[in-house]
Amino acid sequence: MNNPNLFMPNARREGLIVQELSDELLVYDRNRHRAFCLNHTAAVVWKHCDGQTAISEMVEILRQEFDTPADEDIVWLALKQLTGCRLLEARSPQAGHSANVSRRQVIRRLGLSAALVPVVMAITAPLASAQASCAGRDQSCVTVPCCAGCNCNPSKMICVGTC
Repeated sequence: MNNPNLFMPNARREGLIVQELSDELLVYDRNRHRAFCLNHTAAVVWKHCDGQTAISEMVEILRQEFDTPADEDIVWLALKQLTGCRLLEARSPQAGHSANVSRRQVIRRLGLSAALVPVVMAITAPLASAQASCAGRDQSCVTVPCCAGCNCNPSKMICVGTC
């Protein structure tokens, strides 16, 4: 692709559960059993990844949404994070230094407007096994973790302590 600004990213929609909060967007990937929290900036970019909105248009949308200067690096940083989390249909094209810009570089340049920096955080949900009861004193710690106050004795494989 000659002009990366003409790239029109497409967000994944299939296999996702999306919950909108006041300033964040929670996205649960049912196929990979992973959850992601997108801050307001990343959420705005992801919502406009409709296969019809160019990077330059997303920059203008961010400028209007936040009433603050925004540039392509912010959009590319969001796309880089969304791509890494597999929340886009296809990988975004590399756009010279724009695609390789770091969060730190963007924060330095934005200064007080650093709240505009896109953030996509993975959320770790506990496994079903973590909901199981814990093993008490003198119980086996082979398959069940010891309760608070106890530790697993590796030689005897039982919980010891004051649980």
